[in-house]
Amino acid sequence: MRTLLDIHTHTIASGHAFSTVQEMVEAAKEKGLKVLGITEHAPGIPGTCDPIYFKNLYIVPRIWHGVRLLLGCELDILDTKGTLDLNEEYYQKMDIRIAGIHSLCWEGGTKEENTQGMINAIKNPWTHVISHPGDGTAELIYEPIVLAAKEHHTLLEINSSSMRPTRHKASAKANYTEILQLCKAHRVPIILGSDAHICFDIANYEYALPLLAETDFPEELVMNDKPEAFFRYLDIPEEISPQQQEYRH
Repeated sequence: MRTLLDIHTHTIASGHAFSTVQEMVEAAKEKGLKVLGITEHAPGIPGTCDPIYFKNLYIVPRIWHGVRLLLGCELDILDTKGTLDLNEEYYQKMDIRIAGIHSLCWEGGTKEENTQGMINAIKNPWTHVISHPGDGTAELIYEPIVLAAKEHHTLLEINSSSMRPTRHKASAKANYTEILQLCKAHRVPIILGSDAHICFDIANYEYALPLLAETDFPEELVMNDKPEAFFRYLDIPEEISPQQQEYRH
């Protein structure tokens, strides 16, 4: 599989990442990506950007060095009701919105309650992708989550970064294996995510790709080499407005 898109990355604006937007774009170009998503953390994560950052996204060209940029946010699923931080006033300024559970701002409950919270986030019409659903931060029941993702055309991310040994997420590999098996059984597409916090980690799927092989996951259900299908599945406009013209030297 030739990787053409990575839609979950962070810059220094997130507060605990180490590359600028320009460095990320240049790295994406060098790696042959067609689409790069930059999704800074929402206010629930300490040290991230002020919400006004998202209102100002319009100033950044959406084609830069030939790379199509999707600028947005990794929103926090805050509770078992599926509440997301920020609101529609901000969502409207974003090209892409992913949502995930983070221990720093998550108020969980039982496995069933946690599962319903994630399903509610999936049902939210503003949500495009669920980030790292298998990282083990919350106990979850995966089959209803997979079925909800299929119904609402929300992509589930197989997050490579959360399987790094240095992350100490003991259940991540087993959880992602189960998610892939369920997505295979129910014919639900997935997206691999690097969760890159530094430019050279863009499109680094070293822990996710082996799971695709181990589960014999169908190539046609992986979105990372199918930009047109990705835009179509999430109903994201592929064309950009004249105001989002290409960056030129």
